[in-house]
Amino acid sequence: MAREPRSGGRGRGRREEERDEFQDRLVAINRVSKTVKGGKNFGFAALVVVGDQKGRVGYGKGKAREVPEAIRKASQEAKRNMIRVPLRDGRTLHHDAQGRHGAGRVVLRTAPPGTGVIAGGPMRAVFEMLGVQDVVAKSVGTSNPYNMVRATVDALTNQSNPRAIAAKRGLKVSDIINRRAEVLTDASAADAA
Repeated sequence: MAREPRSGGRGRGRREEERDEFQDRLVAINRVSKTVKGGKNFGFAALVVVGDQKGRVGYGKGKAREVPEAIRKASQEAKRNMIRVPLRDGRTLHHDAQGRHGAGRVVLRTAPPGTGVIAGGPMRAVFEMLGVQDVVAKSVGTSNPYNMVRATVDALTNQSNPRAIAAKRGLKVSDIINRRAEVLTDASAADAA
C-alpha cells in the first residue's frame, strides 16, 4: 500500500512561503586574499538586496570562504534588516528625496507612468526589489556599491505618504492631495509665464 507524501513538516511550509515571497539580487562580490605560509587563503564578501516587490526592501553583506555561503549569509542579514517604503499607486515614490552615506550621495525623483527605472547598477537593484517601476535616480560622488545602496536606503527611509502627513497635521488625506495638485498647477503656470 503506497503512502501519500506528507505535506509540510515542522517549519518546512513557512520556509517555502518565505522563499516565494522574497526575491534577492546579488549586487557585488569581492574576492580578498590573505597571504599565509603555505600560499594564499581566499575569501569572498557579497552584497545582496532582498525585497518582495511590494514596498519592502533590505540589504545585507556576508563574508565566507565560498561564494554561495557568502551570498546565503548576506541574504539572511538583508531579510533581518528590511524596511517598508510607501509607494504612490504601487509604482513610484511619493516625493523627491536625497540620501547620503559616507561620500555617497543619491538623488531620487518621482516619474510619470512609462518612464521606467532610470538608475545605476546598485540603485537599480534596490528599486527593482522594492517594486518601483517609474523613478529617476542619480548617484553623486562615490561609485562604491556598498555606499550607493546605503545612501539609497537612507533616502527611501525618509519617504512619507499623504496618509501619515494628514494624521500628523490633523487633516484629511484629500486636503493633502488637493494641496499637492494646487502646488503643481501653480508651478506649471509660473513656468509658462
